[in-house]
Amino acid sequence: MFDMEARRVIEALRSGIPSRAVGQYFSEARPQLMKEISGRLDRVSESGRPDGMVISGKYGEGKTHLLNTVFHLAHSGNMVVSYLSLGKETPMDKLYLLYQKMMNNTYLPMRRQPGFIQVLEKLTPNSPLAGEMLPYAAKELTTDKLYYLLKAYMSTEDQEEKFLLQADLEGDFIANAPLKQIYKRIFSQTVKFNTTFSKTKHCADYFAFMSHLFAGLGYNGWVILIDEAELMGRLGKKARLNAYRNMAKFLLPDRSLESVFTMFALSSSYAEDVIESKHEFENLAAVYPEEQEPARSVLNMLLKAPQLNPLTNDEIRQVLARVQEFHGRAYDWSPGVSVDAIARATQAGGYLLRTKIRAAIEFFDQLYQYGEAGNTRINELGKEQLGEEVPALDENM
Repeated sequence: MFDMEARRVIEALRSGIPSRAVGQYFSEARPQLMKEISGRLDRVSESGRPDGMVISGKYGEGKTHLLNTVFHLAHSGNMVVSYLSLGKETPMDKLYLLYQKMMNNTYLPMRRQPGFIQVLEKLTPNSPLAGEMLPYAAKELTTDKLYYLLKAYMSTEDQEEKFLLQADLEGDFIANAPLKQIYKRIFSQTVKFNTTFSKTKHCADYFAFMSHLFAGLGYNGWVILIDEAELMGRLGKKARLNAYRNMAKFLLPDRSLESVFTMFALSSSYAEDVIESKHEFENLAAVYPEEQEPARSVLNMLLKAPQLNPLTNDEIRQVLARVQEFHGRAYDWSPGVSVDAIARATQAGGYLLRTKIRAAIEFFDQLYQYGEAGNTRINELGKEQLGEEVPALDENM
């Protein structure tokens, strides 16, 4: 009987596109790095202190796969996960756009679909969580906009108003004037902001608010995974410098973020192609001579980011053995071949793990359909033979 979950994993591997399913089941590689990351997640969860790190690697060496593995690890530890890639619609130099994209790609523990609005139903005016969140929003943030927004959200019965306030929490920020109108209609009181909210200046409030909310909801932390960070290199000079300053909010965070762990993944060529070639330290000194921190510290972190080493032969063999297991489950058959035979069949696939995996799947496809692939054939008992003619498997099995 076909295993549909295994089929989905094999098809994801066949496409060469990393996925969370693959990260869930193929987590044997790089055990030392995964041990370090697991320890840092535990410390974030236990202490409430935020943490961040950068990893680098060459194209196709498993950066995205590693992030997907961390995704599954965090979910299994009852942590909220946000996963996104930087790009034109998700520029690191504009936190308000980053926040919106992040909220659209935030997954509550063990949920397959993104979204967090459903848990806001626990926020009722007299609930203990509301009693915690309202004083926090009023006193602990740079502005008190979220205090008025949250109070209005919990009290309105107008569905259009509720939708607007929900959309604000998801990053489609409501203007100050309509928020004041909604609040005054509900409470017959005039809103007086302690600081007028600006999304370009005060978006960090939203990250702090959400981290406090997730903690109040009983989750063990919030893990933020940001892929393709090397695309910052396409920004203009001042925008890049601003992106580094924004990265510091996650890599060198203060206590405003609660139980947040952030991981950036970028190409190992970023140091040479961007930091050195575009003279980032000189740019920083010229543009922000009196305020080089924290961007300077972030640049040093990017330079010193641990690089993913190519997988060892043993790690590659473990992965290939897993591919064999999943192919068998996906198509309900027993590919009785040794890991040595799989390794030989994938030698021509180059050094990238991605291409080796795809070569292994093609190898199993041929064995499944024809009973032979290259010099490897399957006899009637399902054991491999080399260079001998044997009957092919029934294509309709």
